[in-house]
Amino acid sequence: MFIHETKIRVRYGETDQMGYMYYGNYAGFYEVARVEMLRSLNMTYRSMEEAGVMMPVLEMRCKYLKPARYDEEITIKVILEKMPGVRICFKYELYNEDNEFIHEGETTLAFIDMKRNRPCMPPEDFQNRLKRFF
Repeated sequence: MFIHETKIRVRYGETDQMGYMYYGNYAGFYEVARVEMLRSLNMTYRSMEEAGVMMPVLEMRCKYLKPARYDEEITIKVILEKMPGVRICFKYELYNEDNEFIHEGETTLAFIDMKRNRPCMPPEDFQNRLKRFF
């Protein structure tokens, strides 16, 4: 299992009139956390695309337990429970500044060969970087 933590502060423009983070902005937080998880492995979306592989989102699930509020620093745990195949499933746990569990989510992405526009296995380099965690 691989777990990576990222911290993001809720900005004013991401909130609604109550000072709660607008529900649609959680997907953006997921993306920031995924990108930082890849960076922790010395990988980037750009390097994947340069290798001819893109990663579109196939599915997203969210469960709102408590609101993330304006100016709170949110900790996002990104969890990979198993090695990816042609799909990769990211789980997310969000915690507020009091370390309260406030949100859970999940996204499933596919690895797509950009030349053939068909599903493919992840780049070998990416798989090698993840092996030590599983």
